[in-house]
Amino acid sequence: MVKISIGVLTGSLRRESYSKKTGLYVAGLLPEDFTAKWIDLSGLPLYNQDYDDNGNPPREWQAFRQEIKALDGFLFVTPEYNRSITAVLKNALDVASRPFGQNVWNGKPGAIISVTPGKLGAFGANHHLRQPMVFLNIPLLQQPEVYLSNIAELFNERGEVIDQGTKDFLQTFADAFARWVRTWAKTAGE
Repeated sequence: MVKISIGVLTGSLRRESYSKKTGLYVAGLLPEDFTAKWIDLSGLPLYNQDYDDNGNPPREWQAFRQEIKALDGFLFVTPEYNRSITAVLKNALDVASRPFGQNVWNGKPGAIISVTPGKLGAFGANHHLRQPMVFLNIPLLQQPEVYLSNIAELFNERGEVIDQGTKDFLQTFADAFARWVRTWAKTAGE
């Protein structure tokens, strides 16, 4: 069986990141023909066009671009910092979309989950992340939308979701995401 490879990119570098816990939990809900890989963004240098213009991009950029290019789709999980996305996540989008004309995100499906210990579900971050996706041509799953509030209360110490309603909702999301990615994979193969 050919596996569909999904990259899980999270916008938090914190060791006990709720974004990472959420991404890995949802990745575990995907069907058997999917394989998910958490993408570590912690060592990715900030984007500076001079390095590409000089033909000397950092090796971390080169490796990251190849890693993203090899994947079939993406699950983005973002916290909200000051009503927007985090710098680490925006930097990852920039690095893999450059140099101009060599966007390795291009045409690959994605989905967004936003998480917060607060009450608003990181709505601002979710919608800010959608803006660059349009330009990068990452077709996003539109429904169901996922805004997880009170995230600190949703996991136990083993990283498992403890609320049955949230479990059911995330399974519905994972199923919809799998159908979305399969649709795009089928279209790309035609």
